[in-house]
Amino acid sequence: MSRPLTGFCAALLAAGLLVTPAAAAPADPGRAPATRDPGNGPERNEVAAAGPENAVQALTAGAERRWTPPQRGYPRQTRLREYPENPADRSIKLGLVPYHGIAPRLNALQAASDRVSAEVVGQSALGRDLYLVTVTAPESAAETRRQDRWRARIEDDPRAAARDRALRRGYKAPVWINANIHGDEWEGTDGALRVIERLATATDPATAALLRRTRVYITVTNNPDGRIAGQRPNGNGFDVNRDHATSSQPESRAVRDVVIATQPFVMLDEHGYTGTTLLEPATAPHGQNYEYDLYIRHALPNALGMEAAIQRLGHPETTRADIPFRDYAPGDWDDWPPIFTPMYAMYHGAVGHTVEIPLQVNRAAYDTLPVAELQRRARVNTDVADATITAAITYTDTHRAALLADQIEQFRRGWAGEPQRHIPDGYVEGFGPEDRYSTEFPRAYVIPAGTPAAARLVDHLVAHDVRVTAARRPFALNGRRYAAGTYVVDMHQPKRGLANVMLEAGRDISELVPQMYDISGWSHRLLWGADVHISRRALPRVPLTPVAVAAPTGAVDAPRRADLALRLRDGADVRAVNHLAAAGVPLRRSGERTVVVPRAHRRAAADAAGRFGVRFTAAPRGATTPFTAPVLAAAVSADELFVLRELGFDVRPVSTAVLNAGFDWTGVTTLMVSSGLSYAGLNPAAKAALDAFLARGGVVTRGATGATFNTAAALLPATAVRGRADANGVVRTSRGPSFVYSPIWFTGTGFTVVERYGADPLIAGHWREDTPGAGGPAQAANQASVVSGVTTRGGRAVLYGTEPLFRAHPKGLFADVAASIYAVTPATVAVTP
Repeated sequence: MSRPLTGFCAALLAAGLLVTPAAAAPADPGRAPATRDPGNGPERNEVAAAGPENAVQALTAGAERRWTPPQRGYPRQTRLREYPENPADRSIKLGLVPYHGIAPRLNALQAASDRVSAEVVGQSALGRDLYLVTVTAPESAAETRRQDRWRARIEDDPRAAARDRALRRGYKAPVWINANIHGDEWEGTDGALRVIERLATATDPATAALLRRTRVYITVTNNPDGRIAGQRPNGNGFDVNRDHATSSQPESRAVRDVVIATQPFVMLDEHGYTGTTLLEPATAPHGQNYEYDLYIRHALPNALGMEAAIQRLGHPETTRADIPFRDYAPGDWDDWPPIFTPMYAMYHGAVGHTVEIPLQVNRAAYDTLPVAELQRRARVNTDVADATITAAITYTDTHRAALLADQIEQFRRGWAGEPQRHIPDGYVEGFGPEDRYSTEFPRAYVIPAGTPAAARLVDHLVAHDVRVTAARRPFALNGRRYAAGTYVVDMHQPKRGLANVMLEAGRDISELVPQMYDISGWSHRLLWGADVHISRRALPRVPLTPVAVAAPTGAVDAPRRADLALRLRDGADVRAVNHLAAAGVPLRRSGERTVVVPRAHRRAAADAAGRFGVRFTAAPRGATTPFTAPVLAAAVSADELFVLRELGFDVRPVSTAVLNAGFDWTGVTTLMVSSGLSYAGLNPAAKAALDAFLARGGVVTRGATGATFNTAAALLPATAVRGRADANGVVRTSRGPSFVYSPIWFTGTGFTVVERYGADPLIAGHWREDTPGAGGPAQAANQASVVSGVTTRGGRAVLYGTEPLFRAHPKGLFADVAASIYAVTPATVAVTP
């Protein structure tokens, strides 16, 4: 390896959480380890989510709304709504700008300067405005239209863009700064506001000239809910900087729309706190779908320029920076998954950087340090944010021609279908074999139409600026026949890297790096429930039409005198069932996966078909049971609570503390346990009330907390075996691909095995043994991953060792969880028609 084992990897070793690989160099004793929040934080098993119920923003069938910039020149003087003063805003204690102070400040700047434009690009999970500020020299509407045409030409016709001398001379270099995506990492907002004010009010010719050549875009706070509350996640409990490939949250959708609309050359995501300022580029493993040569040739010198800028501040805490590519070992601070803002932006042509400002002011420090010290630290951090933003703008302006040429080149390679470039050792200082990751792009992906899962995937791709087409006629490809309307993703397109990172299976990188910080495997193709085929070499010979929105999929395909059946294959089916149940339709169940709607309620079924894109067929003959709409008491993580509510379940959050305070079990049918509930931690009254419920209700558990609850409550005689805690990725199971993080498997007898891990479980991700012969995929092979049975108390239970709801991503697994909930929910005896 070219670089020593330091930083986060060293911290893991010090904590005893990582076995030192034989080939790795020892940690550098002269460097303090960087700190980084664990990718799958303790809240997944220790903190049960409590809400908020009103924050869920479920999407119905069809394309989602996207923000697009208005078609007019600059400045765009938008009067932002101003919020009442909130003395509880946690930023006030630090001497920083509270959220309610941002809009008045921006309104005043717009009134004072024709260089500043502020717009609202969306709302947070709790409904607060998300601001985009653009700082640039004034432009007429005609000039703005010309800039828009040039931006489109760079992506749509990069060969023509490369030849366009007027474009090369006149295109304004876009820089995007994203601040405060983690709510309790505040000062990026304050540093960005300082930069806005300086650029807006400076009277020197150099600033005026800079703004004639540049547009500076700033999302001032990407997480106002977290900023106010002093918490990392948004109002839904999601870490927004893990959601960019999934787009389940309004905050991540807003910045997706910003990066598509602005197409920045350079972007910074301002974070904290790592003790020493940290500036990406990152360590290996590098995302294998990047045009990494075009990235690293700018990312490393830009980081060096930012390092020099913070050194000039003169603070004792800013004498140096950590640049992971330069200073850390592979796997220590990687850019592998597309879930982080800079990594996601790289697929849109940006040179992306995470910036970690140095001095901790959040969490324990916020509550224990003197206010004066907190405010001193916050001032230093604001200086660092300001300096890094300013340095990045300077780099962009200085290297505008090269950045423009390389963005054009990235898109040109995509259109041409060219292989990625081989990057030689020493391409930039420190580049070695451990940095070399690449892939072979297929010629096309083919997605048969007609299902909610296919429509959802297509709409998602289109929303992310991936180009999708539909076949006008039936066709044959690679020995398969496809109907007219089948979707085709031609991989000769400008953002092929983004298309591929979403649709490929991924890669097992377990033997390439000793550990990973966050997820190492994901796949919309394998985990979102759609049928997606790969064509390695051929594009279908059929006329293709660009797709702006997926075709409707809902229908009622049954004779008018027949009862209707809905098969639970997708989360959309679950939402339809819960919608009908909430509307009072008397549903019945036929087997584990089919819900029957009486023919008298055909109109309600037709409405659900159109609303959710689901398809009803004629009900099968045979015995059915009345359907009981579940009422869930859920001790679950925030992402699981979000999914359950998005699916339409009636959910009442619980935890050890809630039960000990006296929870009313009236009406509850089903208990879910995955986080924050300890049977042993219950007081006698709470335990007695829970035991009474367990004698009549059903239980679904997930993960280590769920397995511990199962054992303590003596439900199923299943012994949980834990795999390596940081193991994660896409796995093979007997029911198809699934997802794991901290995988578990079950041994014993006296239960039914619902699902098993495959003989070679890991498809893509990072999963190594804890110790030789323990905790690895070889030990999990063919073991039970999901089990069910009748409990010792007479109810029914299902135990999951996988992660079917993880961060709202594996959407193709949501129906499995719902089927488990329905199966354990008590129902009346069977009736034969």
